[in-house]
Amino acid sequence: MKRALGAAAAGLAVTASVVVPPAVSSAAAPRTAPAAPAALADCAAAQVVANGGFESGTSPWTTTSGVVSANGSGQTAHAGTHFAWLNGYGSAHTDSATQTVTIPAGCTTAKLSFYLHIDTDESGSTVYDKLTVKAGSTTLATYSNADAATGYALKTFDVSALAGQTVALSFTGTEDSGAQTSFVVDDVALDVGGGTTTPTPTPTPTPTPTPTGDATRTPASPSYTVNLTSDTAGTTWTGHQSVTFTNASATPLAEVYLRLWDNYHGTCPSNTPITVTNVTGGTAGALTVNCTALKVTLPAALAQGQTGTVGFDLKIVVPSGADRFGHDGAYSFIGNALPVLAVRDAAGWHLDPYTNNGESFYSLISDFKVTLDHPTSLAVPATGTSVDTPGTSGRTITTATATKVRDFAWAAGAFSKLSGTSPGGIKVNVYWVSGISQSSAQSMLNTATAALDAHAARFGAYPYGEADAVLDNNFWFGGMEYPGFVLDLVSSTALAHEFAHQWWYGIVGDDEYTSPWLDEAFTDYATDLYFGNTGTNCWSNVSWASADEKITNSMAYWDAHSSRYSTVVYGYGKCALHDLRRVIGDTAMANLLRTYAQAHWYGVSTTAEFKAAAQAATTTDLTSFWTQHRIAG
Repeated sequence: MKRALGAAAAGLAVTASVVVPPAVSSAAAPRTAPAAPAALADCAAAQVVANGGFESGTSPWTTTSGVVSANGSGQTAHAGTHFAWLNGYGSAHTDSATQTVTIPAGCTTAKLSFYLHIDTDESGSTVYDKLTVKAGSTTLATYSNADAATGYALKTFDVSALAGQTVALSFTGTEDSGAQTSFVVDDVALDVGGGTTTPTPTPTPTPTPTPTGDATRTPASPSYTVNLTSDTAGTTWTGHQSVTFTNASATPLAEVYLRLWDNYHGTCPSNTPITVTNVTGGTAGALTVNCTALKVTLPAALAQGQTGTVGFDLKIVVPSGADRFGHDGAYSFIGNALPVLAVRDAAGWHLDPYTNNGESFYSLISDFKVTLDHPTSLAVPATGTSVDTPGTSGRTITTATATKVRDFAWAAGAFSKLSGTSPGGIKVNVYWVSGISQSSAQSMLNTATAALDAHAARFGAYPYGEADAVLDNNFWFGGMEYPGFVLDLVSSTALAHEFAHQWWYGIVGDDEYTSPWLDEAFTDYATDLYFGNTGTNCWSNVSWASADEKITNSMAYWDAHSSRYSTVVYGYGKCALHDLRRVIGDTAMANLLRTYAQAHWYGVSTTAEFKAAAQAATTTDLTSFWTQHRIAG
């Protein structure tokens, strides 16, 4: 989005400083007997950045002219109504913003976080415009026009190494005389703690993986039955859930794990938004993995082919925030809220932590029957096919049935709605919040029907009959995919991407924590194909940040290198697939993806299996290709 350069905007620099008191040092201890830790100075847990959301104007920030902006100026806040907008002029220009912050002595943890949105009119992956984030002389990260993406992304940095120093925390954007790039920063925070007034957290036990070596994925064929009733706002849901499953493995199944993913959004263990009580069909253990995993020990181990059922009472409290699990005012978005079964395979139980950079989700094809009792004033779009029947006075019962899906999501609110059917026969419903025009919704409906048909023609017929898109321009993450249900900004590119996920993640599954490229790179490649983008010469612009950086790295790596996640997994990943197409030929690549999807329909893809399928599709030895493109596994 371009904006005009005001006459007063030249030359006024913006800087900020952070005072980080020294951490307590300890004397060297003999190797034979570690010394007891020294006592820490007092440090109450606190957030020490003032006006991090820029809601109070510039103070105490120092900024170049026009940096602090409000909704309606051409950009939108991550939360609230104000934000820092650096650059975006399309001419040579420097913007910056700073603040002085004091951290009490004795703090041993200090985490800087902020939300960043980048949009640009530049093209390609050549770097022209940059945002540099520094703490003193330490450069924490550099972002550029090549990192542009829809929505906001959360960035976090450990700055505890700067304890005891007074440092300049600065956001500095530099723009050349070409096309504009906007760097939009919001909700800056610096959380400190670690002294004697901060209680030491109890370590979360990590369940020991089952050393079976059995590659069979289990528990298989889960069938979920859910009955929930909402409050008048649609932000609290209570009721009961059960799941029946089969042990597909020759190794006995003595326990299962429920993933309560959205407990990431609460405080573990004191205030979790997902509450499971009164478990039947097994004995519940303690919550682990930051309250996102619940072990249920079965009454007796299930042999191969035997089935079990676990039931429980369930309460869901939707937190405030335009998130994939959150409510934006009167509109609730309820993704990943239903507890789902974890997977056990050759690596044992997959109990990875939640990631907010991407996805951690790994689940097998399941069936859901979800009954939602809610006020009639609330529309409730959901995964699957829904039927509404009258409830008690002023209420409606929505029964959603979804077969052969990996998850279930829904929304609740007084949404506006448009519906249409694609030429290929796919029914599409578009729901939107207030503030979005009907013409924008119609444009998104047109994109949805066209993209779904195009993806189906390339990869195989869409099997679910119906698809819902829920639009809110306040989503910080851009878009999010669920089976037959997506959350999105008003963006044709984002919507085509999220609906491509119906094939790459939904129909063809993967372990999204271990191998995020298998859905994100493939989905971005599919989006390029839909828009006619061929990725010409894209690999010539690839620049690796380190020898350890690979397209196939897991979310554990990307959480530690978050500024590189989208660049490598999405950008380099789809570019590698374009290059593979150029190596094996257009027809061979089209056949490869379609036959690979068919071979893994309702199954799980792995990097090794895709590499083997690609090699089988060509007489060219691809060994050097995988090495050059850093596709390992």
